[in-house]
Amino acid sequence: MELTWQEAKARTQALELEIVNSIPKERVAKGDQKATGVLLDCSDTLVNWNGATIVTLTAGTDLERVVRALEAKYQGNRFNIKTRDPAPSGDYEVQLRSPDTAEIYFIGAGWDPDRILITSSSECFTWVESCKYKRGKF
Repeated sequence: MELTWQEAKARTQALELEIVNSIPKERVAKGDQKATGVLLDCSDTLVNWNGATIVTLTAGTDLERVVRALEAKYQGNRFNIKTRDPAPSGDYEVQLRSPDTAEIYFIGAGWDPDRILITSSSECFTWVESCKYKRGKF
């Protein structure tokens, strides 16, 4: 099935929210899903949608423990799991990678010690809106 950018965005953002909703509610002070993202080239004719959600944890929550619990939740499902310890941020990171497409979710430390950053990329799809500039916010 061929996707539109709107469908790719909706699917990707839905999984971002699924990840956030997998964190115990008492550990989440705030979730901030970015309303827009960007399109990046997969090839000359394919693009994917990329977005992010920032989760602010409640005071005293162990960020690494939350990330490792998310890793455990997604073990054995439709994603391959890859981890980095330490990631460039210096903290533990888990990646949910589709074995069949470019769909991927990075889950790790944000800019502050109490924030988890979830960055995402949809599966690749054909850019059919040739009259519309594909750079900018989507």
